Amino acid sequence: MRSLSLILPVGSLFCTVLGCGHGQPGIHTITTPRIGPWRAVLQLDAASIPFLFQLDSAAGGWEWVVMNGAERIAVHDVTVRRDSMFVHMPLFDSSIKCRIEHDSLLVGEWCNNLKGPDYRIPFQARAGKAPRFAHATTEAADLSGTWETHFSPGKEDAYDALGMFEQHGDLLTGTFGTETGDYRFLEGVVREDSLFLSCFDGSHAFLFRAELRNDTLVGHFWSGSHWEEPWHAVRNDSFALRDQDSLTFLKEGYDMVDFRFPSIDGGQLSPKDERFTGKPLMVQIMGSWCPNCVDETRLLNEVYGRYHDQGLEVLAVAFEKYEQYERAIAALREFRDELGVEYPITYAGLASKSVAAEKLPFLDHVMSFPTTLFIDRLGKVRRIRTGFYGPGTGEHYAIYKRNLNHFLERLLSEAPPQQVAQGSSSLMSTATR
Repeated sequence: MRSLSLILPVGSLFCTVLGCGHGQPGIHTITTPRIGPWRAVLQLDAASIPFLFQLDSAAGGWEWVVMNGAERIAVHDVTVRRDSMFVHMPLFDSSIKCRIEHDSLLVGEWCNNLKGPDYRIPFQARAGKAPRFAHATTEAADLSGTWETHFSPGKEDAYDALGMFEQHGDLLTGTFGTETGDYRFLEGVVREDSLFLSCFDGSHAFLFRAELRNDTLVGHFWSGSHWEEPWHAVRNDSFALRDQDSLTFLKEGYDMVDFRFPSIDGGQLSPKDERFTGKPLMVQIMGSWCPNCVDETRLLNEVYGRYHDQGLEVLAVAFEKYEQYERAIAALREFRDELGVEYPITYAGLASKSVAAEKLPFLDHVMSFPTTLFIDRLGKVRRIRTGFYGPGTGEHYAIYKRNLNHFLERLLSEAPPQQVAQGSSSLMSTATR
C-alpha cells in the first residue's frame, strides 16, 4: 500500500501555545487569517488526521464550520487576539489554540480536556481549497457496500462492526456500526487499492487506513493519540450484529424502573412522579460528552416535539465526566441549551458503567451510553435499546426513525390505566351477575 505523506512542519509548537512573540520583545503583529476553506491536520506520532473547515467572519465575530461528509459543525466560540486564535468546540470540552503565523497558516494544538489536562495533539492548518486526502491518479477500487469488520481480531478486547461505505468516483463516505453505537460521519478517498477515512468533531479524532488484499481490507484505526488497533473486513451484505434490543434487560424480579435524581433545573425527578404516570415514557441513559448521545438527543427531541401533546414523555439520566457536581450540572445545561432540548434532564453521577449499574440496579448491566428504556402507560418496560445508530449510518438511521415512530404511536394508542381498570371492573361485575 502506498502511503500518503501528511506530516506538516509544526515548528515552535510550545512557544506558539504559550504565546511567545516573534522578533523584538513586546512587539506584536496583528494578522488576519484568510476567509474561506482551510485544510487542517492533527499530527500523531505515526500518522496524521486531516479534516476540513470553512473560516468566516461576520459582524465582527469569527466562525468555523467543520465538515465531515454530510455533517456540518458550526463553531461560534472563536476568538482572535493579536497573533493567536482560540477555538472552543461546541458540546465537548475541547479547544484548538493556535498562532496565526501568517494569513494562510495556523500552528498550535488541540486540547481535549475530557481526556485530561495533558491530552494535546499538534495542529496545523493551511488556507485554500484542498482535498482531505490526495485523490487517486489511477482508477480506484470500488469499496461501496456492507463490510463484515473485525477490530483487534484475536485479542481480548476484540469486537465486531458493520462497515457501511458509499463511493462516488474515488470519494468515500460512511461509517462503522458496532453493537454500542457508530463512528459517526467519516469521509475520505479510495486511492488505487487503499482506503483513507477520517473525521474530527471536537470529541472524536479518527483515522482509518486499509489496503485491499484480494477480497479483504487490512488496516489500522487511530482514535486521537490514545488508541490504535488493527482491523480487517470482507464484503458481506448479509452480515448483522446482535439485535440492539436484546443486549440489556431488567434483572429478574423487576418489571418497572424506579429512581430519583437531581434535575439540572432544581429539585428531583422520578419516573414515579405524577407528571409521568399513565403516559408512555422514554428514559434516556446518556452523557453530554458522548457523540452518539448527541445524535440520539437530537432525534428524541424531534419525537418529543411531535408526540408530547399526545402524551409522550422523555426523561434523560446523565452520567458526566466531571467529578465536581457544579461542573457536571453546567455541562448538562450547556448541552441542553446548545441542542435546544425540551425534555427534562437529571444528573445521576460519574460517567462509569459500574456507577450507572449501581445507580440503576434494576438493569442487568449498562453496556453503552446511550441506552434507552421504553415504558408503557402502565409503567412496564416494553423495550430496552442499547447504543444508537445516528445519521452517519444513512439508511440504517432512516429505518430506525421509521420504526421508532411506529412503536411510539402504538404505545400512545394503548388505553390509559384508568380505562384498563374500568374495563377490568366491568368484567368482574359481569362475572358476578
